Amino acid sequence: MPINSTARTIPRAIPRAIPQPISPPGPFSAVHLRRQSTSSQGQPPLAVLPTGALLRSLLTNCVASKPWLQRPVLAVLARLAAIDSGNWFSVDRNPLLHAVLKTTFYRQFCAGETPSETRETLRALKAMGFGGSILTYARETVFDHRTGAQRAFTDGNRVDDDEHIAVWRRGTLDTVDLLGPNDLLALKLTGAGPGVTGAFAAGENPPAAMWAAVEAICDRCEERNVRILVDAESQHYQAGIQKMTLELMRKYNRNRPALVYNTYQAYLKATPATLATHLVAAAQDGFTLGLKLVRGAYLATDPRALIHDTKADTDAAYNAIAQGALRRHLGDFGGDNALKPFPAVDLFLAGHNRVSVMTAYELHRSRRLAGLPTVRLGFAQLHGMSDELSFDLLQRTRGNFNEKPGLDFQEPDVYKCSNWGTVGECLAYLTRRAIENRDAITRTHDEYSALKAEARRRILAGWQPSPRRGKVWDI
Repeated sequence: MPINSTARTIPRAIPRAIPQPISPPGPFSAVHLRRQSTSSQGQPPLAVLPTGALLRSLLTNCVASKPWLQRPVLAVLARLAAIDSGNWFSVDRNPLLHAVLKTTFYRQFCAGETPSETRETLRALKAMGFGGSILTYARETVFDHRTGAQRAFTDGNRVDDDEHIAVWRRGTLDTVDLLGPNDLLALKLTGAGPGVTGAFAAGENPPAAMWAAVEAICDRCEERNVRILVDAESQHYQAGIQKMTLELMRKYNRNRPALVYNTYQAYLKATPATLATHLVAAAQDGFTLGLKLVRGAYLATDPRALIHDTKADTDAAYNAIAQGALRRHLGDFGGDNALKPFPAVDLFLAGHNRVSVMTAYELHRSRRLAGLPTVRLGFAQLHGMSDELSFDLLQRTRGNFNEKPGLDFQEPDVYKCSNWGTVGECLAYLTRRAIENRDAITRTHDEYSALKAEARRRILAGWQPSPRRGKVWDI
């Protein structure tokens, strides 16, 4: 299906300003949400975190919270990511580099290098109580606007476009086969090679082999009841990615909950207008809009002029879209406008900002308890980040099931999102995580404080024997 066919039904819409988000009153004020360290059940949220993961989190947050450690680590990761996979100093060929990275940053943020390692990680996440996992096949291409260069993990320069697509297709289908019902696939389309990324960048149709690969992936996900989150990527390619995703939503999201979600980055000034255009398409063509909302992960490489000037502006944009969707009122759609009823929307909030996430959770819960209309909702945080927030959400959702007996009330699921692939394939992802932690100074310090408090609690509780590994802290 050609990309250019999207133009047939979508008028250029100039949205009204999205209403400003409402700050949570009373017990859910920003200060309270930042400082809360225990759940309604009285147990510290991080109590469920395995000790090995806790120690790795302490290490990575220690690095992220101290600029004198941040800078050299980030420089090393960026340098390693730029080394060609055929070079002996690449992490997948050099055993020393591979061992150091895998036992530290890789294990903190990634699921595994092999299917067996990845399955074990996904099993462990579900055992902790998560509703499922979001898994990404790590291959991608990142375009650096400042230098005009692109970085892609490839198997060599002699592989042609169809071979690139075939390798990406196999790897992505293998990823789907690792997932179970209620899990999600995060899809990076730029991993399919230069023929695909070149088409995205030029605004042209991707190769026919790419359409066939993506539709095969969607069909496999449909069979396995696995939803698809199409990732936002470098802005150099994003217009083509969005057009392709819109066509996939038209095909797979009709008269049903969304199978395919598009990712909207709140740090982009143009996101409200883009979302308004996609709401028009959903209303006109009768499909469910899958709306995955993130703040954005390419601050270091995307054109700065496209991004909000301040973090406060990005936070306001994120909150306005999230709360507007939950109230079923965005731009010209919904609210009192009977001529433009709110189309079918499924919402997925991926974020690490406690105030934004908890405010959205309470708004969704209050509307459901009051019998007011809202949207299907899920939450996600990245594997290895914001664990206190993730476990706090889990405790709240599990604790509120019987709050109002007799009401058909389904709490949103909470997920962890992880990459799998070789250490070399995941280097671009690991570098972005390092940059994200560097830029989120307040959150990183808060998380580091919570991790230290949990480690102190376990030390004071003493050591307990483990049948498998000698001694671990009793958790």
